[in-house]
Amino acid sequence: MNQVNNLEQAPVFQLKGSMLALTILELTTIDLEHLDIQLADKVEQAPQFFQDAPIILAIDKCAENDNPLDLQRLLSICRKHGMLPLALRAVSPEHIQAAKALDLAVIPPTGARERPVALHPKDTVVPPPAAEPSYIPAKIITHPIRSGQQIYAKGTDLIVMAAVSAGAELLADGHIHVYGPLRGRALAGINGNTEARIFCQYMGAEMLSIAGHYKVAEDLRRDPLWGKATQICLVKEQLELSAL
Repeated sequence: MNQVNNLEQAPVFQLKGSMLALTILELTTIDLEHLDIQLADKVEQAPQFFQDAPIILAIDKCAENDNPLDLQRLLSICRKHGMLPLALRAVSPEHIQAAKALDLAVIPPTGARERPVALHPKDTVVPPPAAEPSYIPAKIITHPIRSGQQIYAKGTDLIVMAAVSAGAELLADGHIHVYGPLRGRALAGINGNTEARIFCQYMGAEMLSIAGHYKVAEDLRRDPLWGKATQICLVKEQLELSAL
């Protein structure tokens, strides 16, 4: 009886909501042969992006008269290229039943706004040995960055003098500075620059990434620096947060 009372007084779990940044792999047709080939090409362009990346498989936009779905093979192709399928987005009863048979979660279409992810291929051009790097001034943004907006500083640093809303995205080949609340996504060193850093006056990001290594909001919320002035750098392939 005492053991039962202790369990009632000390819950061992909590139910919590969270906003995670997940990639959606949306198929336009069920053609697994070409999917395998095209995924291999994409992974070669940006291997860090795909490695152990949690994804949602979306087949709700495939035509009803499309090829039959071999879900087991589809999952195998995704895992072969480093991705981790978490759920299937589908409307067809046949597809939903196939997912349930494999213990794969099913989610319905949400109608939320989505945009294609821009991958930046690895730079294969070798500059002349005697060439001096040209100076590119930092890209400075003085207005707030709204949800759905994307700002990219190509070949330089990005400085934002205002707030960055949830759903917005900052990308830079160099450092990222945010002199206001950072609630969206910030990806620095996207060309592979492991020396890039992220600086913000208020860390409340949905995702932080440096040279393809990232942390999402669920991890960031556990850090004591959540909501504080923070700098983020890459140490031994792990993002490290420290106070400004």
